[in-house]
Amino acid sequence: MHTRYILSGIIIFYFMMFVSPLVLSAEQESIFVHFINVGQGDSILVQTPENKHILIDGGPPRSGKKVVQYLKKQNVKKIDLLIATHPDIDHIGGLINVLKSIPVKKALDIGKVHTTKTFMGYMYQLFKQKTPLVIAEEGKMLDVSETVELKVLNAYDSGENNNEASLVLQLSYGEINFLFMGDVGKEVESQLLDEYNLQADIMKIGHHGSKTSTSLSFLEAVNPQIAFITYQQGNKYGHPVDHVIQNLHRVDAQIFSTGVYGDTVVETDGEKYIVLPEKSPLDGLEHAK
Repeated sequence: MHTRYILSGIIIFYFMMFVSPLVLSAEQESIFVHFINVGQGDSILVQTPENKHILIDGGPPRSGKKVVQYLKKQNVKKIDLLIATHPDIDHIGGLINVLKSIPVKKALDIGKVHTTKTFMGYMYQLFKQKTPLVIAEEGKMLDVSETVELKVLNAYDSGENNNEASLVLQLSYGEINFLFMGDVGKEVESQLLDEYNLQADIMKIGHHGSKTSTSLSFLEAVNPQIAFITYQQGNKYGHPVDHVIQNLHRVDAQIFSTGVYGDTVVETDGEKYIVLPEKSPLDGLEHAK
């Protein structure tokens, strides 16, 4: 009993001190970046001050209905840019349902053909809905918002596997930078270090916390304050692996995961940010009893 109260107090203190580090200004408009809990997969929604909506991935097929419901709850009536980082099932599967349910102005893809039923279903829906498809180019700034910068740092080059071909995206709003790593591994991380300034306040780490990604040298260069890991608890891959967590601790990054915290939103006015999780770690402890 006493242990529970002590733990509750620690977690409340944790949220007060770190989850809401600064109060946002009422005079500046905010952007909202939603890390949607789709289980073992990725799905991220970006809402800009001009009411533009960017959806990055849609999770596996079974998550499609959940993503659509989540978007509608956020009053998303149109997606201005739908981004498929790469054609793996845990990234594009849910996009099939999204394309069926919500109008999409334009889609961005890596241009890599994948011979799976899920990929064919995704491409068919793009064709059926008459959604314009643009192939991503490395180094290109995406024209979606007047206030939010979104740049492609990694795109498909012939011969690469799906993970190495993943789009890596850098999003900037004011002084706050986000880095979305897709499923790329350490080799691409090393290449990116040679080409770009990768400093980011908030980072979605690569490949769900797999052993293939998130080297210590890469994290030291990015120096994130917040690190998001997208995975399902008890997954068969063992994500996230211990050394990834250890590397994140070594750079003093605060870790949030969809597996523990559920749907999690970052709101920023371009100077400060606040992280708003659906759940607290206590929820997991209660379910474990």
